Amino acid sequence: MKNKVLKINQKDNVLVALQDIKDGEEVLFEGQKYKVLERIPAKHKFFMQDLPQGSDVLMYGVLVGKTQLEVKKGERMSVENTKHAAEPYAYREAEYHWKAPDAARFKNRTFDGYHRSNGEVGTANYWLFIPTVFCENRNLDVIKEALHNELGYAVGDKYKEYTHHLLEAYQKGENLENISLTPVIDPKERVFKNVDGIKFLNHSGGCGGTRQDSAILSKLLASYADHPNVAGVTILSLGCQHLQVENLRKDLQERNPEFDKPLFVFEQQGSQSEEALIKQAIHDTFIGLTEINKIERKPAGLDKLVLGVKCGGSDGFSGISANPAVGHTADILVSLGGKVLLAEFPELCGAEQEMIDRAVNKEIAEKFIRLMTEYDALAHQVGSGFYMNPSPGNIKDGLITDAIKSAGAARKGGLSPVTDVLDYTEKAIKPGLNLVCTPGNDVEATTGKAASGATLILFTTGLGTPTGNPVCPTIKVATNSALAMRMADIIDIDTGPVIEGEKTIAEMGEDILDYCIEAASGRIIPKAVLLNQDDFIPWKKGVSL
Repeated sequence: MKNKVLKINQKDNVLVALQDIKDGEEVLFEGQKYKVLERIPAKHKFFMQDLPQGSDVLMYGVLVGKTQLEVKKGERMSVENTKHAAEPYAYREAEYHWKAPDAARFKNRTFDGYHRSNGEVGTANYWLFIPTVFCENRNLDVIKEALHNELGYAVGDKYKEYTHHLLEAYQKGENLENISLTPVIDPKERVFKNVDGIKFLNHSGGCGGTRQDSAILSKLLASYADHPNVAGVTILSLGCQHLQVENLRKDLQERNPEFDKPLFVFEQQGSQSEEALIKQAIHDTFIGLTEINKIERKPAGLDKLVLGVKCGGSDGFSGISANPAVGHTADILVSLGGKVLLAEFPELCGAEQEMIDRAVNKEIAEKFIRLMTEYDALAHQVGSGFYMNPSPGNIKDGLITDAIKSAGAARKGGLSPVTDVLDYTEKAIKPGLNLVCTPGNDVEATTGKAASGATLILFTTGLGTPTGNPVCPTIKVATNSALAMRMADIIDIDTGPVIEGEKTIAEMGEDILDYCIEAASGRIIPKAVLLNQDDFIPWKKGVSL
């Protein structure tokens, strides 16, 4: 490691500890000595000068907080001495100039994807089960167990085996502590080689809430049915719920008038029995699987990729290693004509002016301002606000204010111009960087990115987050090597070498894009996919940060 500390931007008045610094230790940076007044854990920050109460705290070159009392040079930034603050924002007709990164190495690269009739290309080939109402979740669970176990899509049976051995030991009066967990050596081989999975969108909506909730859910479900990674759909309906099948069909038709994927609908209240419903659903879906299994991967240009970028379980290194590296990946893809989706509006708090200045026109900038203002106002109506976004885990690992978290989070979108702003479930149609209105909540955000058409998601994490998406392969990117080693079962890429000074942001960004091409082609299977981490939480457009 070259340095113990890092100054992210020349305007900053705090330094970031890249490793633990002892109480009283002197640190040399840019020819000046800094004696820390207390232990500074790695990822945390300390002040570069004495500051009176009410002073601006700057990171990433922007306002991220205000001192709540007088602070001393070398003192650690904490929730006691620093509170969230961000500059006001407005449209100001800024001229934004972007220099695209060197993408020569990727200019003629392709990935092997599933070509759809509307010109889109999927990175996977899934069959999707959709319930129009939560009443059908149990039927979906029964069907899932039957199809996954018999067709080779179930996660290994090692936990069943472990429980079986515990039961045997208990019945024999043996010591339960001696039972070990052994992996399944020969998981069942998949029957359909070109079907990457059978996915199930269990949810808690469709009835009982407001009609608006059901209307939003309908658009969300329609977006998943129309997703490039989905080849066929089975819908289960009760019959009397708010979200009627005809409403879902209407939303699907509005989203894609040329929708031509196999779609089967089963309504329980019109069925002879629950058994008859499940039997027919399995039968027809099986026939559908035999058809979509005939689709094969074929080469496609990288301009056909739609990359969602997300951070969760963030730490003080997120905005220094993983997010900027993913941002470089995003910039390369944009320069090649691809689409990048940056969401989590509560985690753009403090970075709003930058996004506005990067908008390609006034209309897009004003849409972003409207969505951000309405969202934040809704949060304040219930006594909250974007400033309450950082979690205890974020704070413990150095993200003291929401503006600090946001300034680092925004880095994963790269530096290219903002070509469009999308409300929740709106489809990305313009190449370039698209801002998507979602909560910061990990699963609600990834759910929303897939709804806007993401065919791969790069998910950065500093603390470790075991989540994925049913239809969009999710690639986990660790901010530090310690996490990558400790949670190797869920992490795909380690950006720790950036912190260690072994790789540049640009080098790591290119490595990440190489991985994305392999994952998009099905030659590498991300850990979240292998573990069936199929998390799906619809946003009801209420207050969720």
